[in-house]
Amino acid sequence: MNIAEQVATRSTCDRKHIGAVIVRDRTILSTGYNGSLRGSPHCDDAGHDMENGHCVRTVHAEANAVAQSAKHGVRIDESEIYVTASPCLTCFKLVANCGIRTVYFKEFYRDERITEYAKQAGIKLVFMGEKKKNRDEG
Repeated sequence: MNIAEQVATRSTCDRKHIGAVIVRDRTILSTGYNGSLRGSPHCDDAGHDMENGHCVRTVHAEANAVAQSAKHGVRIDESEIYVTASPCLTCFKLVANCGIRTVYFKEFYRDERITEYAKQAGIKLVFMGEKKKNRDEG
């Protein structure tokens, strides 16, 4: 997860910096971070293209990691992905159809439907963030 956090620092959308690392057998296969389409202006430069509370200018970190593996001919089936925030439903379906078997994430982000889809697809979701303390716990 530390490497995914480092990859996230490359993000060009200042609304949320997300990083993703695809791994198999403790070997990094691909990385990705959220940013604009290749050759398009970055959010940092051109501003956000907002739709329903989301910046649609960006390609998500998971999608960029999958695209990089495809571009370089790297097989990612039977692998794991580490993401600094849980995938949106679209990215979850993408990584599921690529054969990724486990999704590790540090914080939950928006769409709880991924839990049900993960059960249906036999994909393991692993939360790696810190649990929030109750006020009574100090």
